[in-house]
Amino acid sequence: MNKPIFYLIPGLGADERVFQRLQPLLHGPSRVLLWLPPEADDEPLAHYAARMAAAIPAEATGWLVGVSFGGVVALEMQRLRPGLRVVLISSLPDAQSLPPLLRLVRASGLYRLVPPQWLKLFPRAGQLYFGVRNGAEYRLFKRILLDMEPCYTRWAISRLLHWDSTGVAPAVQLLGTRDRVFPPGHRTIDYRIRGGGHFMVLSHAAEIAGILNELELGADMKK
Repeated sequence: MNKPIFYLIPGLGADERVFQRLQPLLHGPSRVLLWLPPEADDEPLAHYAARMAAAIPAEATGWLVGVSFGGVVALEMQRLRPGLRVVLISSLPDAQSLPPLLRLVRASGLYRLVPPQWLKLFPRAGQLYFGVRNGAEYRLFKRILLDMEPCYTRWAISRLLHWDSTGVAPAVQLLGTRDRVFPPGHRTIDYRIRGGGHFMVLSHAAEIAGILNELELGADMKK
């Protein structure tokens, strides 16, 4: 039997750099799944997830660990890779959990009017919204913003706002108590990371890795 793997999916516009502190702390093997360019502006999320899932063997076991929009994609991929369980970091378990601010953005159509590249012009505003700490985290955040591909970003935002999550499998959810993008509110959340913002995969990597390692150990003990 193949050894279970942590398949890591970064957030919107991000890449393997967001896992630079997490990966070395994981007890099991891990692999980052990098984003594919969308085939069209209106490529369905299910079709995109199928292309992402093609990089994973059909019989794979382990974990799909998705950060932010990566969690949404992970839930769609799990439909095709049922041997994998999903862990959501700073993400949503279903479309009904979309926060009021993003519901307003969807209803107003504002996301269609604001060019994604404008995000690169206001890194300090992004720092506040995403809960990025000063120093190395902020420098990495700015580099990620500069590398963000506008066509992909526009596609991903649209897919997030219009996600049909009907029938997605239950997932383990890790959410920061200071997440401004997806505020935890009073919902039931498996792990509330105290002081964690939306960028907590970096700022709280040790705590997150500890949870992932416990989940993997628990899964091994049940076999």
